[in-house]
Amino acid sequence: MLDFETARYNMLESQIRTNDVTDKAVQAAMMQTPREKFVPAGKRSVAYQDEDMLIHTSDEGAKRYLMEPRVFARLLQMADIRSDSLVLHVGAGLGYGPAVVSKLAETVVALECDAALAAAAGQNLSDVSADNVAVIEGALEAGCPEQAPFDVIIIEGAVPEIPAALKDQLKDGGRLVCVLGHGLAGKAHIVERSGSEASARAEFSAAVAPVPGFEKPQGFVF
Repeated sequence: MLDFETARYNMLESQIRTNDVTDKAVQAAMMQTPREKFVPAGKRSVAYQDEDMLIHTSDEGAKRYLMEPRVFARLLQMADIRSDSLVLHVGAGLGYGPAVVSKLAETVVALECDAALAAAAGQNLSDVSADNVAVIEGALEAGCPEQAPFDVIIIEGAVPEIPAALKDQLKDGGRLVCVLGHGLAGKAHIVERSGSEASARAEFSAAVAPVPGFEKPQGFVF
């Protein structure tokens, strides 16, 4: 049987610490969260691989991925989550991301657009006693205005642009982190809100799988 604790430690040493993640709280949260419990049963042996993992395909054929550990950890470090933070996690998947964030924040709202994933995430989070996470089903690009404003918003997956609706759900001084652009063009960005303004800056290159719901509408073609 695979020693998951050793696999988790190896992930920390070879993927997290070696990729400029120096925040001890982020390291501890990643080490304490059993990633293998948040992937399909047949993929538990490769739960700690250093790449995005396909975790679900909807009836319509939409594919969902679990973000690779090193990029996710760097996004968390960039977000600077504090113990009293209210966090919106956009794209809960099977619940791994919210489970990690739950160890850093006071309260996590985990938003998921796929009903099957939302149900599974809720069960998985309950199984690991992540009691400060609320899973909500809804459109990812719309955020969760009824629970806003948020100290931090995390989008787990690549998006072509950040909807104004999400920026508007940040508190003054709040931060949104995500990857803008797909494939080799992807860049991790942080958006910081100051008063009524929100400014974004790129931090590092990151090639991760897209998250649904953020597709730009195609323009008119003659």
